[in-house]
Amino acid sequence: MLAAAVAVLAVLAEPAAAAAPAPAGTPPFAPAADAAITPGVRMLSPVGDGAVSTCTAAFVFRGGDTTYLGYAAHCAGSGESMGLSGCEEPALPLGTDVVIEGNDGSRTAGRLAYTSWGTMQERGETDGARCYSNDFALVELDPADVERVNPSVPVFGGPTALDTDGTRRGEPVYSYQPRGGGTVVKQGRSLGVSAGGLFHRVETVPPGRPGDSGSGYVDGDGDAFGVLSTLFLDGSSTNGVTDLAHALAYANAYGGIGRVALVPGTEPFGVRT
Repeated sequence: MLAAAVAVLAVLAEPAAAAAPAPAGTPPFAPAADAAITPGVRMLSPVGDGAVSTCTAAFVFRGGDTTYLGYAAHCAGSGESMGLSGCEEPALPLGTDVVIEGNDGSRTAGRLAYTSWGTMQERGETDGARCYSNDFALVELDPADVERVNPSVPVFGGPTALDTDGTRRGEPVYSYQPRGGGTVVKQGRSLGVSAGGLFHRVETVPPGRPGDSGSGYVDGDGDAFGVLSTLFLDGSSTNGVTDLAHALAYANAYGGIGRVALVPGTEPFGVRT
């Protein structure tokens, strides 16, 4: 599922950068090569009448003793609406089971723990830019599944850290989008930010498409800057990406789940062109 923006979906990089330290209290993870649950796994959310939305995990997050996978809030919408405002569109209730399809073909259920759409609606959010740009959700993993997790992005490693200064026009961007066959690593450039830094527009070949929603994006340093939200239907085949630092700050301030942080990858970042 990919919010349509107008529709829904979203070299070696310098010397390979070493990963930043993981948050305190982070449990040991599975080796990256063997992990069943990583960024890029398939996320299946119920949308009613037996249907599901198929999306892609962004990154791994940790808060207290809890491990989460992040993806897009529109993936946890409660219907097939193609609307874009998270302050108006129906959202699944917290606690909804979200099926995670592992890299090894296994399936396990996580629990919807936070959705920006539901939180903005509960708060009566009136910032129009935020209503359209804050597209982020967290799925809590069962503690028994944490030993099957590795936070590294397959193929190119990282994320090295959370990007906090946005992307500049022309800056290289990368996303791991294994759904649907074809090109797995989407490479391209940022077209800059909008909505006061809440949203990035990116151009990759090919662009992210339905099913890729929720995928994570990193910049040329391997820093995680966004989550795939929209596909622009203006002929440009570009994507809209929710700024992760802003989305995470909103979750930490109003989500009711305590402080949650990005977990850096255990594998160094490096992309071959």
